[in-house]
Parts: sequence; C-alpha cells; structure tokens
Amino acid sequence: MVFLAFAEGSAVQLVPDGTIVIHIALILLMIWVLNRTFFRPINRVITSRERSKGGRSSEAEETLRLAEEKRLSYETAMREARSEGYKMIESKRAAAIAERESRIEALKDETAQTLAREKSALDSQTEEARRALAAEAQKMAEKISSNILRA
Repeated sequence: MVFLAFAEGSAVQLVPDGTIVIHIALILLMIWVLNRTFFRPINRVITSRERSKGGRSSEAEETLRLAEEKRLSYETAMREARSEGYKMIESKRAAAIAERESRIEALKDETAQTLAREKSALDSQTEEARRALAAEAQKMAEKISSNILRA
C-alpha cells in the first residue's frame, strides 16, 4: 500500500498535524524510561569506579605534582647556571679588556719614551751637523777670502 501511494504520485504531506504531539510525547517518555533504566545505573557504576580508583588517581596526581616540581627546579637550576655562566663570561671579558688597556698604556708609555729619546738624539745630531757645517763654512769662507786676496 505504501508503494501504491508513491506510485500514484501523490505528494508527501509536510505540514505537521496532530500526530506531532504524540511523537513528542513518545520521545519524552522514551528519554525518561532510558534515564531511569539505563543511563542512571551506568552513571552510578562509572562514578563508583572513579571513587574506587581514587587511590590510583591521587597517586597519579602525586606523581604529576612531583614531576612538575622537578621540572620547575630543573628550569630554575638551568636559569641560575646560565646566569652564572654569563657572569663568568662577563668577568673574563672585563679582565681581558683591563689587561688589553694596561698593555696599550704600557706600549704608549714605551712609545713616548722611545720618541723622546729619538727626538733628543735627532736634536743632538742636528746640532752637531750645524756645528760641523758652520766650521766647514768658516773654512770655506777663509779659503775663498784667501783666494780672492791672492788674486
């Protein structure tokens, strides 16, 4: 008969009628029955299992707490070690800079002393050359004047 209804080409009725109320009532009755007979007992069993596993759950929580504490202490130790390493590097760098500065100052002093010595040596050589040139010029002047007077 259902096949005949589809075969005849009659349209399916989509407009809700009075049977929708009956359907809703049946669904609500089915939910209530299932809650009473099926879901509540299962929920009770699940909660009782959770309660009975309470020792294991607290043991797991304790393990997680200990793991978290160890992780935090590890991270703290790593931060402190890094900080100490950075301080050590900084102190070594500062010592190297100080040593470099002292070497530079020593070289500056040595260079200044060498420059002063060489300058005084150059001044003495210049004075000696002047004296020698003056003496030579005097000799040449006397020779020239004697040659002029002879002629």
